[in-house]
Amino acid sequence: MMYPKTAAVLGLMFLLLLLAMLFFYTSPPNTRNNILFLDRAKTETCRTTSEGVITNALLRLVIPESLQVPKPNILKGRDDVLTVTPWLAPIVWEGTFNPLLMENIYKPKNISIAVTVFAVGKYIRFLKDFLETAEKYFFVGFRVHVYVFTDQPNDVPKVKMGPDRQLTMRSVASSKRWQEISARRMELIQMLIEEKLHGNTDYIFCLDVDSKFHGPWGPESLGGLVAVLHPGYYRDDRSKFPYERRSASRAYLAPEVGDFYYCGGAFGGLLQEVLRLAQTCRQNFEADAQEGIEAAWQEESHLNKYMWVNKPTKVLSPEYLWQDFKAINPEIHVIRFSGIIKNYEEIRPN
Repeated sequence: MMYPKTAAVLGLMFLLLLLAMLFFYTSPPNTRNNILFLDRAKTETCRTTSEGVITNALLRLVIPESLQVPKPNILKGRDDVLTVTPWLAPIVWEGTFNPLLMENIYKPKNISIAVTVFAVGKYIRFLKDFLETAEKYFFVGFRVHVYVFTDQPNDVPKVKMGPDRQLTMRSVASSKRWQEISARRMELIQMLIEEKLHGNTDYIFCLDVDSKFHGPWGPESLGGLVAVLHPGYYRDDRSKFPYERRSASRAYLAPEVGDFYYCGGAFGGLLQEVLRLAQTCRQNFEADAQEGIEAAWQEESHLNKYMWVNKPTKVLSPEYLWQDFKAINPEIHVIRFSGIIKNYEEIRPN
């Protein structure tokens, strides 16, 4: 025997189910697609409109029907390095992707890529090599907009930019401590995205100016949230990672946690994902500062904390930020981007 209250509840549930089905099947297809993809903001590629609505314009990996590429061999590949994380994000090494295939997938999408680089104080001397080598190797043939943050706009070198590539200067204040310059990066990246890039840029990469490109860096690096393995620690156990170990800091990571140690000098991804990272790191840094705490490696410490909790959807191998003073390890088959040798005591203000 069914009680009246039970029958009323079941009737209400049935009515709600009917209304939901009616809404889904009578909504325009585009509306249904947006509903389905709103929860996929951290998947490989999504494009956001000026209103911030996520669409699936970049999710499809389409190639020309006549494109001829070698057949993948499911039994052969890189066996000397890890090529996928425990959370199933690819780790990109030379030999794990087909450059021709990647170009044919992403060039027709007409994606736009922003780059941030900070040339403050004596670091302005590295900007010319950075820009010239970027023209030669970084996303060649794509729409690229480089944003140079500097306190010396008159000293920014004139570098010939290719088609669909441009450079914009953004003035920043000088600083007497290099740590302050480093710490403000997240704030300035956040402001750039909110003020200039929102609605007209697909991806953003944030790179160190005291580095040069030596090899192709292209669409194989695209992802929702992209991290780069630090060349100094990728072979080490987590006990050797220079995480922030003081529990009072919001960048704190306990000794028993941590996947990899990521570079603060190269990271990027989908615009909205990098905005979320920058906002969080800035908030945590400023909250620490109010309590008189400065994380061990400033924004890099906060970035590593963020990426422990918010896993990157793509990880780039140390090919994407090597160090010129290091001997090249056998698993490094190509160097794409590398920090140059320099005298820190001479170029840093403190």
